[in-house]
Amino acid sequence: MNEALIRLQDIAFGYPGHPVLSGIDFHLHAGERVALLGGNGAGKTTLLQLMVGLHKPTQGTIHAFGRERHSEADFREVRARAGLLFQDADDQLFCPTVLEDVVFGPRNLGKTGTEAEVIGRQVLDSLGLAHYADRITYKLSGGEKRMVALATVLAMQPQVLLMDEPTNGLDEKAEQRLLEHLESLPQAMLFVSHDRRLVERLATRAVVIKDGTLSEGVIHSHPHVHTHSHLHIHASGLDAGHEHDDTVPGHSHPHTND
Repeated sequence: MNEALIRLQDIAFGYPGHPVLSGIDFHLHAGERVALLGGNGAGKTTLLQLMVGLHKPTQGTIHAFGRERHSEADFREVRARAGLLFQDADDQLFCPTVLEDVVFGPRNLGKTGTEAEVIGRQVLDSLGLAHYADRITYKLSGGEKRMVALATVLAMQPQVLLMDEPTNGLDEKAEQRLLEHLESLPQAMLFVSHDRRLVERLATRAVVIKDGTLSEGVIHSHPHVHTHSHLHIHASGLDAGHEHDDTVPGHSHPHTND
């Protein structure tokens, strides 16, 4: 397999008197869509933020896009190539209007005003948000802010998408549109989610944080009747509800357990 886009080796992180992560090894390759699972407070958000330099590990090394990363200057380059969707959209949106928020990233990467606006409008249109361009950002609903926050990340045209609960606050129609869009994207993805439908539909593999350590999901097959073939993942912090169509006998599928 080609060199990993992002690779963590023996990463540890904690706050005074409160260890969070210990001995974390992880790799993300081109084309992968990895679900990062675990219970509330397990350290999932912290791990995403470590990857883009918002925290510094107390131990271990971070390689991203072919280089080991240490300094803030190193991570500024990483953040230009790995877009992070925050768990709270209000942490990502700060301009008066939607379009201004969406074009901020491309402008910051050196695009002209015209180039940035073309990119911004194309991204909004691809998400079904073209009519939001002139809306006042702070007046949007939580779900609308969530979609606009994703648009700000995609407008930077990153190689990697890091997403923290991307379907938070979305109604069923918006979630379906988001899923369809994410499935169409070529970027490697690492995403945190408690949304079983998102994980099973989007993930190519899963990793689980538990007690500060990270492990690969254990894939196994067993007889089960259904009419679809995608990951089925059972892990701490993931919604338990799931339904199958029992009309087609004799199929088996992978399950993942922590």
